[in-house]
Amino acid sequence: MLIDTHAHVNFSDFKEDADEVIRRALDNDTWMILVGSDYKTSTRALNYANKYQKGVYTAVGLHPVHLSSGRLSNNSNEGAYDFSVRSEEFYYDNYEKLAKFEKVVAIGEIGLDYYHLPPNEDQKTVKERQQAVLLQQLLLARQLDLPVIIHCRQAHDDLLALLQEFRKVYASLIPNNKPWGVLHCFSGDEDLAWKYFNLGLIISFTGLITFSQTWDSLIRKVPIDRIMIETDSPYMTPEPYRGQRNEPVLVKYVAQRIAEIKNMKVERVAEITTETARKFFRI
Repeated sequence: MLIDTHAHVNFSDFKEDADEVIRRALDNDTWMILVGSDYKTSTRALNYANKYQKGVYTAVGLHPVHLSSGRLSNNSNEGAYDFSVRSEEFYYDNYEKLAKFEKVVAIGEIGLDYYHLPPNEDQKTVKERQQAVLLQQLLLARQLDLPVIIHCRQAHDDLLALLQEFRKVYASLIPNNKPWGVLHCFSGDEDLAWKYFNLGLIISFTGLITFSQTWDSLIRKVPIDRIMIETDSPYMTPEPYRGQRNEPVLVKYVAQRIAEIKNMKVERVAEITTETARKFFRI
């Protein structure tokens, strides 16, 4: 058994065949976490998960690149906006209601992204807004006792500082005996990995490792029980399917590559990463 811990079958790339893709994975003993990036895709992910008795679960959250300009609000009745557009304000109550459904197992995809900054806005203001919304979603996760799935691009210094401060302020809400978050699609080095490990987080790898040797040394050194595997479907398609649309059933190639790098049997990699994922998401 394998678990794809981060898939976007709820994105429009799968609008014609999402259920077929999901069933193909389940038929191949592969479970999945469908991850939202805004309210619309979070809701769609939950709708898909609710159609299956087991094997399909959901994370709900607002990705930093989908965060609109404007103030934050904790009032779900305050203002109406079009969820079909790319950007939205963060409404705590809306996401709290979604997150209380049984099939929701994490808050995500949340984080910081300084690579895709809007060119016509003050960069400092945009970064501060991303940080403020991330803090609200971290707090939502801790209030509901859910782990977080974190995205970070060109913002690790700010993310580490923010997480350290959050962990200090909300120490009573953060478990000491289990990971409370995962850095998804990890692309840093060993030093960065250990900084996140020391904060109580784990890291996850995509098909990126199947066509680049950049992370071979890191994967060889990090403890196998501190990593998970994912596809990030429809992106990051692994070899030998690079260039095609990615989907959860292909997560096996990520497991195979980790097994090769760590000189382990792929069955053992599957067993350990699946156990880690089941404990992390409590599924």
